[in-house]
Amino acid sequence: MALKFPIRLRRRSRLLAYLSMLGPGLIAATAGDDPGGIATYSSVGAKYGYGFLWVLVVITISLAVVQEMSARMGAVTGKGFSDLVRERFGIHWTALVMLSLFVANAVLIVSEFAGMGAAAELFGIPRWPVIAVMAVVLWWLVVKGNYQRVEVVFLLMTLVFLGYPVAAILARPDWLEVGRQLVTPSFQFSSDYLLLFVATVGTTISPYMQLYLQSAVADRGSSAEHITRERVDAYTGAIFSDVIAGFIIVATGATLFVQHIDVNSAQDAAQALAPLAGRFAGNLFGLGMFGAAVLAAAVLPLTTTYSITEAMGFERGISRTFSEAPVFLGLYTGLIAFGAIVAMLPGIDVIQLLIVTYVVNGLLLPIELVTMVRLVNDRQVMGRHANGLVRNVLAYGTVGGVSLLSLAYLAITVLGLFGLGPGT
Repeated sequence: MALKFPIRLRRRSRLLAYLSMLGPGLIAATAGDDPGGIATYSSVGAKYGYGFLWVLVVITISLAVVQEMSARMGAVTGKGFSDLVRERFGIHWTALVMLSLFVANAVLIVSEFAGMGAAAELFGIPRWPVIAVMAVVLWWLVVKGNYQRVEVVFLLMTLVFLGYPVAAILARPDWLEVGRQLVTPSFQFSSDYLLLFVATVGTTISPYMQLYLQSAVADRGSSAEHITRERVDAYTGAIFSDVIAGFIIVATGATLFVQHIDVNSAQDAAQALAPLAGRFAGNLFGLGMFGAAVLAAAVLPLTTTYSITEAMGFERGISRTFSEAPVFLGLYTGLIAFGAIVAMLPGIDVIQLLIVTYVVNGLLLPIELVTMVRLVNDRQVMGRHANGLVRNVLAYGTVGGVSLLSLAYLAITVLGLFGLGPGT
């Protein structure tokens, strides 16, 4: 017995050391599993069963590559993406990127608060009080807190996503079939399949995730000596986020796909899941949707305020006071208020808002990724931590593939607005 205690202690110490590495990477990737993402994964599972699981394996690699580059740039330079873009490419290019980002994120913030309200209604709670209370809570957390406290709260929010694996288990899927389709690529040349394929990639790798990650790493106080920590965090976030996405597909594939039930939103999926997998599974799905909306509604305004203030050269940081960083905290306050108020207005069509956002993001993501790869290869910026051959092969492959899919999704969306899209 005397020998077991030190072994147990060492294992616990290693676990605590690993957990201490987690932060911006896990938060950024998990925030991507927002209500819009959940709706996409639910639609995929409902329409094609487990047939999209292999796609998540490929996407996880791409997301890990992009997240690692963002984290490494934040640690090495101590600066956010906008800071580096302004310094290396000038104010005009920065203004174009920031304008696109501001429009896209402002609309997304509204959709996250609307998703929060929709999740509350699943439990019979009126949406307006929930949106108002959560807006105040998120505002107070950032404006009155410091970086360490905010990071801990955000990390705790990610625990709510563990409800999706439980919901998937309750759906009683054929795990052998799940495993087979996870490792067996398949593809269909139909417009509906292509649309969901591109949407799955687009919702998994969103521009705001990487911008938040790099700025948060810098705000965390990381430096080049912390690259290993930030790399572990980035990879963990990519894997955790896409594993959760996989469980959402499994849960809906085992129930809605079998019953031939299509869904258009995360709320539809939660309501349809309850009679098929049990009320508890439906509640877990709804709870996950609520937690996802809260986390994204906090991360999105922070991403925007980080980026805008960095681009304009203003003081920024969660640990700053209003007198030290009035533009940063003022803009954050304004975005929270805007998102909550617009989401509470009657007659708001969230789907149309998201279409606008997807169009803007479709333009922004290739620009961001190309710029990111140029920066991470700039030895004046990164020094000896610039990309090597292997990382560049992965980076350019990811940028090329994701950019093409993003532009394809943009084209499909725009054509759809004119009645020329898939299914018309």
